[in-house]
Amino acid sequence: MTHQHPFHLVEQSPWPLTAAFSALAMTAGLIAWFHLNSLSLFLLGLFSVTITSISWWRDVVREATFQGHHTLIVINGLRYGMILFITSEVCFFFAFFWAFFHSSLTPAIELGVSWPPNGIAPINPFLVPLLNTAVLLSSGVTVTWAHHSIIENNRSEAIQALQLTVILGIYFTVLQAWEYVDSPFTIADSIYGSTFFVATGFHGLHVIIGTIFLTVCLTRLINHHFSNSHHFGFEAAAWYWHFVDVVWLFLYVCIYWWGS
Repeated sequence: MTHQHPFHLVEQSPWPLTAAFSALAMTAGLIAWFHLNSLSLFLLGLFSVTITSISWWRDVVREATFQGHHTLIVINGLRYGMILFITSEVCFFFAFFWAFFHSSLTPAIELGVSWPPNGIAPINPFLVPLLNTAVLLSSGVTVTWAHHSIIENNRSEAIQALQLTVILGIYFTVLQAWEYVDSPFTIADSIYGSTFFVATGFHGLHVIIGTIFLTVCLTRLINHHFSNSHHFGFEAAAWYWHFVDVVWLFLYVCIYWWGS
């Protein structure tokens, strides 16, 4: 059936429902893992989320690339949607910074009226955190290079730049995992440990999600899904990656450097 309008009316899909149940299973599985030391429900939920994500992403790629449903008006709507999503993410991280400054600017008596609290040895901001800052800023440069290469129809350079970005994202995650293993404090060490690990941990999760997003874009780029005038899927990933960069700069300055 041909629609006499430029909008995309999506067909019925099972993926929103399976995504909801999979996320519920994974969350309940995390609780079971923490309290009952049972991993089965979490692994089932993680597997379901992975399969749902792959299937849903496949359908969106097919609609955009092969069926021609993503007209200029649809892309404009997706653009506004991505802007609103990133705005919601800004609010999400704002809550963590609020908790951090609420406790660090006026430390309670229980914390020894000092920040960091008595007995807490903070991580040196000029070691692994500084290296991670350089890695993430470099990835911001390479993703911008990839974007300009796509616009200029330089496919080989775009692939090279996007490969570098994905590698840097993986390297950042490895460095952060190493930092967590060697950390002299844990999430249970007062409000300092809670704010540090929740804020940096959620940022690390966003880096992992962004790396997956860029890996999908790299696969699509290799398979000729993008042109210089039709590549919003990559633009959305690049916006998300730049947001992750900016959040890390605030984390580094406020929590790692000033907070130590």
